[in-house]
Amino acid sequence: MRPLARRPLLLGALTAPLVARAQEAEFPSRPVRVVVPFPAGGANDILTRTLLDQLRPVWKQPVVVENLPGAGGNIGAQAAARAEPDGHTLFASPPGPLVINRFLYRHLPFDPTTFMPVTVMAKVPNLIVAGPRLAARTVAELVAEARRRPGEITYASQGNGSTSHLTGAMFEALTGTQLIHVPYRGEAPALVDIVAGQVDVMFGNLTAALPQYRGDRLRILAVTDAQRASVIPEVPTAAEAGIADFLSVAWFALAAPPGTPAALVAHISAQAAQALRQPVLRARYAELGAEPVGQPPAATAAFFAEESQRWSNVIRSAQVTLD
Repeated sequence: MRPLARRPLLLGALTAPLVARAQEAEFPSRPVRVVVPFPAGGANDILTRTLLDQLRPVWKQPVVVENLPGAGGNIGAQAAARAEPDGHTLFASPPGPLVINRFLYRHLPFDPTTFMPVTVMAKVPNLIVAGPRLAARTVAELVAEARRRPGEITYASQGNGSTSHLTGAMFEALTGTQLIHVPYRGEAPALVDIVAGQVDVMFGNLTAALPQYRGDRLRILAVTDAQRASVIPEVPTAAEAGIADFLSVAWFALAAPPGTPAALVAHISAQAAQALRQPVLRARYAELGAEPVGQPPAATAAFFAEESQRWSNVIRSAQVTLD
C-alpha cells in the first residue's frame, strides 16, 4: 500500500515542471502592465520604456506603462505588490521602494522583501547638478559657499528617502555643510525647477540631467562615481573635485509581485537580459549615460541585499528619518 500512497506525490512532482513550462509558453496571454513609481520623463521612466520597446515584439502583446508617483515610490510599489502574481504586472523601480524605504518608514503598506527580483535594467552615475542662480562653478566653490551660508542653499531630490535625497545627506556629512532639502515627486519636476532657478543644487542622475546639460540649461559640477562618465568626460568625479569617498550610483530594476512563480520570473528575466543585449538598446542607454546590466534573479536578489546594507548604513550615519 505504501507505493500507492506515494503516487499522488510523485504525480505532483512530475506535473509541476510541466505547469511551469506551460506558464512560460503562454506568457504573456494578455497586455502587460509595468508600474513605474515616479513621473514620466525621469530616468526610471525613460530607461524602462527603452527596455519595453525591445520586449514588445517578443511578447506580442500591448505593454502599458503606468506611472504611479508619490510617497517616495511607495504608492506604485503598493499597487504592484497587490497585483495578480502571474507576470502580467511588473514593477520597474529605483532603489527606494525595493531596498531603502523599509529603513525610513515605520509602516509600509507592502513588504519590499517579498517582491520577486527579476533583473537590474541599468546602473547610472549620480551627479552634483547646479542651477543658474547658484554662483558656485565648482564643487570647492559650492562647499565654500555652503559653509558661509549654512541652511540657505537649497537642494532638490526625487523625493523623501530617494537616493538623491540620501546622496544630499551624504554630501552634507562629508563636507560639514547644512543644506535645505526640497523633495519633489520624481526627477523630472525637480529638474524643471533647477533649470528655472527655483532651487540651487540637485543630486540627481545622469540619464535625466544629460539633455538639460547638453542644452546649457544647467551645470554638472561632479560625477559621484569612481570613474568619469564616458558621455561627459570633461566633468570630474567627486573625488577629483575634492570630496573623497563620495560615491553614489543609481540603479533601476524589474521586480514581480510576491508569489509570482520562480520559473516564470526566470523566464521574464532571460527575455529582459536578451533585450538588454540588443545593439539598439545598448546604443540608446549609452546616449543616456546608463550601463545595461541584465543579471538573473538570484544575482539580482544578492545585489538587493548588498544595496540594502549599504543604504541602511548611510541612513543610520546621516540620521535620516521619515514619517
